[in-house]
Amino acid sequence: MTALFTLDGVSHHYRRSAPAALQDVTFGVSAGRSLGLVGESGSGKTTLLSLMLGLRRPTSGAVLFEGAPPAGGSRESVRAFRRAVQPVYQDPYASLDPRQRVDSILAEPLRWLGEGESDGDRTARPSGRGRLAEALRDVELEDDALLRYPHEFSGGQRQRIAIARALITRPRVLLADEPVSALDLSTRLEVVRLLARLQVEHGLTLVMVSHDLSIVAELCADVVVLQGGRVVDAGRTAEVLADPESSYTRALIDAVPRLPRA
Repeated sequence: MTALFTLDGVSHHYRRSAPAALQDVTFGVSAGRSLGLVGESGSGKTTLLSLMLGLRRPTSGAVLFEGAPPAGGSRESVRAFRRAVQPVYQDPYASLDPRQRVDSILAEPLRWLGEGESDGDRTARPSGRGRLAEALRDVELEDDALLRYPHEFSGGQRQRIAIARALITRPRVLLADEPVSALDLSTRLEVVRLLARLQVEHGLTLVMVSHDLSIVAELCADVVVLQGGRVVDAGRTAEVLADPESSYTRALIDAVPRLPRA
């Protein structure tokens, strides 16, 4: 399989004198695969996602998307990267502007890329509404949601809107930072199944940060386990869960809640 992302010996310090947030991290993400980045708070997984989004640069080592640094180079190459790689953030209450209607929220990435049209109140023109409505239907919401505001939706529906916004550029990769941790259990499972369906239907590559191995086991074919900024386990998710190399991974597995036996 073709590697879309390659990380080679990546380390990152937020301050020169501070301990490394990441240390010598190496792995690849193949096209069309789903990868979970797992670890407790402070393990470095969110820092790693920021590097893959091109929001930060590694202190040493290389983060490459199709052989080039993400979001680097000319304005055209930056736009091409932003079109191909879209984020989904943890908190649907914070990631959607409460002052904007859903149609304007969905059109925002297109405006940034110079692909969208807008009128005086920053809402999408009718000519672009078909694309917005298509994105909503992808996440199982009705077209009338376009004219409503975020506060009119539940948490799960808001996260679906956030996912629709990520899909609007027709990306090849979704980078998701704890996309279901702010939701209740039943809604969490619905959104996980939605992401699994979208990955298959759109041929997406999915990289998901999570502290929850049960979610990763449900959604991700591959896993990288981080502890203190270092990779302590990596491989096919089923194989890592069945026979982890690290005692840390074993502790994470043992911490997954299980229903008591009758």
